Amino acid sequence: MAKTARQAKGDGLLLDIRDLRIEATIFPPGETPRQVTIVDGVSLQLKRGRVLGLIGESGAGKSTIGLASMGYGRGGVRITGGEVIVNGRDILKGGIGGLRKLRGREVCYVAQSAAAAFNPAHQLMDQVVEAAVRHGTLTRAEAAKKAVDLFRKLGLPNPDTIGKRYPHQVSGGQLQRVMTAMALCSDPDLIVFDEPTTALDVTTQIDVLAAIKDAIRDFGVAALYITHDLAVVAQVSDEIMVLRHGKMVEHGVTEQIIHRPSQEYTKALVSVRSIVHEEKKPSPEPLLKVENVTAAYGGAAGVKVLKNVSVELHPGQTLAVVGESGSGKSTLARVITGLLPPIEGSVRFAGRTLSRALAQRTKDDLRELQMIYQMADVAMNPRQTVATIIGRPLEFYFGTRGAERDRRVVELLDEIEMGAKFLDRYPAELSGGQKQRVCIARALAAKPKLIICDEVTSALDPLVADGILKLLLNLQKIENVAYLFITHDLATVKAIADSIAVMYRGEVVRYGAKSTVLAPPFDAYTDLLLSSVPEMEIGWLETAIKGRRMQSAGN
Repeated sequence: MAKTARQAKGDGLLLDIRDLRIEATIFPPGETPRQVTIVDGVSLQLKRGRVLGLIGESGAGKSTIGLASMGYGRGGVRITGGEVIVNGRDILKGGIGGLRKLRGREVCYVAQSAAAAFNPAHQLMDQVVEAAVRHGTLTRAEAAKKAVDLFRKLGLPNPDTIGKRYPHQVSGGQLQRVMTAMALCSDPDLIVFDEPTTALDVTTQIDVLAAIKDAIRDFGVAALYITHDLAVVAQVSDEIMVLRHGKMVEHGVTEQIIHRPSQEYTKALVSVRSIVHEEKKPSPEPLLKVENVTAAYGGAAGVKVLKNVSVELHPGQTLAVVGESGSGKSTLARVITGLLPPIEGSVRFAGRTLSRALAQRTKDDLRELQMIYQMADVAMNPRQTVATIIGRPLEFYFGTRGAERDRRVVELLDEIEMGAKFLDRYPAELSGGQKQRVCIARALAAKPKLIICDEVTSALDPLVADGILKLLLNLQKIENVAYLFITHDLATVKAIADSIAVMYRGEVVRYGAKSTVLAPPFDAYTDLLLSSVPEMEIGWLETAIKGRRMQSAGN
């Protein structure tokens, strides 16, 4: 292969971050604002054509360091010390004019949520070529031609015309690849990938990962790849830096970090998800029975998003509902909770048929069937304390007030392994895992028989998610509560489920006990799901893609 323009620049040092220190201003409700250090003396070097993975839990400083490589800090964040040297010059000393020339030209950024990063009012092509045209590196016609070539290299459908679409007219995985094309169109030296596949289901994630890896190789760019998933970073990185609380814990080549970590924290990351859950035998009568449910948005004349769905869940057990985005998982939860009345079928719960609409359900119906949402940040009132948030269901469902309510709130905080010291905290003062635990305690306060968990660990780091899953399993033993666990994470399913329903395009395509569903022979879709779960082995991605291509050729 002939040298690209990027390779012709040589393989010298591109990014040199020295003793980087970053502070943030936080505003606790009712208190004086204060400064906290979020990056504390981190140094790293990155050569052209190399990929450095930054990994660690929420608050480790990964994204903050990635943005600092562009000389940028989010609102309330200040770079207070150190140097960020790109192509031999300290970009922190170049002023805003120098940073404007740098961003979108020498350094580009690929965000976690492409849907939030695109302007919905403009066609994709206009947004992909904008930086290259504004920086004067290409004319509009040249940039558009290059964009089409990039769409083709990244495996996007209809590369000649997809640029005429608007963001809402393509899937999440396609939009993530378009954003990668937007970054590459300016021919940058460095791309910062900030959790680019975290929000994607596993079948889409594998395609996007392969496209990103091919683009990095073919264009010879350097990359910072930010993630909390070691199995993902093992597929794309040459080196890995492990971060915690704004400091470097360990740094080495990928093979060493994955197979021979030296620090205890890194060892814990590598060995996470060690939960062993033996499926339980179901009781004679189901707690929840969904029978032949069909549902559509917009009523009977709308597009059917659930088609003749039937599942059962028994007391004290966990039913995992799995499938890719758009398969109908969350819609099924909406039907069960009464938020979306079905057009056909019924939902039986605790021996009674539930009213189709939420407004027609009794207080006991509401109390006994609780829900925990994916984003704990938006599921709690930021102006209420933990005590108020957990105490509200006690007042609403049982009329419990005063000292008795306070005692029960402390009991619930003890159950979720947080304790009374968190009573007066506000959501902004909690970590992601702590927020999710408070949401669990709030659901338990109602003494439910069933809790629907909608992707409750997908936004959490592996160690935190592992702790939440262990907590849920322990609470299940204590309270005999049943879980309907909606997820696209097969590792989670294996860890907690008693039974599994695999959904695809609104239908249940495979259903039964975990031991049965996860045993071959598999239908084509379940096989695709299982084979798309990243493994913490170098070279897994190439093997998985090769297997998928062979399967497609065979079909």
